[in-house]
Amino acid sequence: MDINYELYKVFYYVATTLSFSEASKQLFISQSAVSQSIKALEKKLEQTLFIRSTKRVQLTPEGEILLRHVEPAMNLIKRGEAQIMDSVSTGGQIRIGASDTICRYFLVPYLERFHKDFPSIHIKVTNQTSLKCVDLLESGQVDLIVTNYPNTNLGNLTTVKKIKEFKDVFIANNDFKELKGRKLSFKELLNHPILMLDRKSTTSEFLHSLFQQQQLDLVPEIELSSNDLLIDLARIGLGIAFIPDFCVPKSKNLFVVDTEYELPKRQLVVAHNEHVPTSKATLEFLKYFE
Repeated sequence: MDINYELYKVFYYVATTLSFSEASKQLFISQSAVSQSIKALEKKLEQTLFIRSTKRVQLTPEGEILLRHVEPAMNLIKRGEAQIMDSVSTGGQIRIGASDTICRYFLVPYLERFHKDFPSIHIKVTNQTSLKCVDLLESGQVDLIVTNYPNTNLGNLTTVKKIKEFKDVFIANNDFKELKGRKLSFKELLNHPILMLDRKSTTSEFLHSLFQQQQLDLVPEIELSSNDLLIDLARIGLGIAFIPDFCVPKSKNLFVVDTEYELPKRQLVVAHNEHVPTSKATLEFLKYFE
């Protein structure tokens, strides 16, 4: 089926903004031209792609299916355009996906070094959970990701390199001082309020799996999306927080709660899509982890 790329481009902007007027602004064309393009695409596909009303625009199921295919294609085209313009000596950009914890406690020195080595290259960092970072990579929205591993979302499309090993720990403040010097079983831990990352994280998957292996049901007292907030709540005595050891603060008021069961080590990995050409800027950044 021979359909003009510009029709798909208009569809992409309407579908992602859910607004004909906003799409016209971003495309620098009239709203009537946007409307005509969508009608032409719907006629060629013999499908209704949008439900239009006076208050809002909504994708039909067929429109949602099309967007799932068009969005990665648009991102790949943008990426290709950027790579054509990209040159380590004259500029360009690198797009990195990582969680806020990994950015703050691991990536910052590498970003600083890269900026000093290649000051003309624009660095764009997108913060998402390690699980969602894989989606960013697969859809072409980032060039590489740094995530926790194991990561159930990492598939065959990515080249993965382990760059750091770490252990997770339980930390508490002196309100739990009776636990100092003891090694707690997981069952004993359940007698105390557990603070941890929410279910949409690799860390949550990891800890729940460990408890399930011992046939225990972990019901956290508090689930958040930030390790820094977990540390703050542990500091004021709201419970025992589960965090990576590389972000444990130096504090007299906090201590590591030891466990009978030695927790398995995890890794940080850097991953990129092996089926997509890698830009010069990305290759230079990856060299830091060789």
